[in-house]
Formats: sequence, C-alpha cells, structure tokens
Amino acid sequence: QVQLVESGGGLVQAGASLRVSCAASGHNFMYADMGWFRQAPGKEREFVAQISWRTGRTYYADSVKGRFTISRNNAKNMVYLQMNSLKPEDTAVYYCAADPNTLGTIYTDTYYSSEDAYDYWGQGTQVTVSS
Repeated sequence: QVQLVESGGGLVQAGASLRVSCAASGHNFMYADMGWFRQAPGKEREFVAQISWRTGRTYYADSVKGRFTISRNNAKNMVYLQMNSLKPEDTAVYYCAADPNTLGTIYTDTYYSSEDAYDYWGQGTQVTVSS
C-alpha cells in the first residue's frame, strides 16, 4: 500500500513558477515509478510527467516539456513537480500517482502515460494560472 498526499498548489500569474509536492507513505515507495497527471475543468485527466525509480529516467507530455521538471527524493519519500513559465492552460488539479514496480521493469512511454499503469493516487492539488 502507498498513500499519496499532494501539496503546494495555488494561484499564480502567467509566467510564474510553482512547485507541487507529493508525500508518500507506506512501504515500497522506493520501488515505485511515480507520475503526475492533471485534470482541467470539463476535461479528462491527462498525463504530465513520470520518473522511474530504477533508472531515474523521466518522461514528459509535449505540452510541458522544457517547462516542467519531475524529481524525487527517496530518503524523504517525496516526489516533486517544478513548473516554470506557467500558462493559463496549465490550470488544473494536479494528481500524484504511484506504480509499484519492484522488479524494475522498464516499460514504454505509452504505458507510463496511461492512468491504468498506476495503482495509487493522491487527492490532488489545485493550480490556477491567471493571465
């Protein structure tokens, strides 16, 4: 079991930066691939970023590539999403997700961008970007 709690959301102006955090509890966090998703009003939840526990490899949606950075601190059981050059279209509820992967299997980017890959989800944190 992994429990996830997001924090750090808020209201910022376009062009600003914000970092959202995800605190994980429960065993096996160290062996979980982690992802960030977001859901804007009236839209489906979409993939944002993913980080592998075994290789540290990261993968991003095209819409955030070059602006967002996902990272993790296994000693603190934390995952972060640093968001720079924010745009109004980044406004959404941001969710942290965990995919336990104790064998360290390397999956495809298509796999990691699917909600179905993740077994555990946080409650989300609201990020609002004003123009």
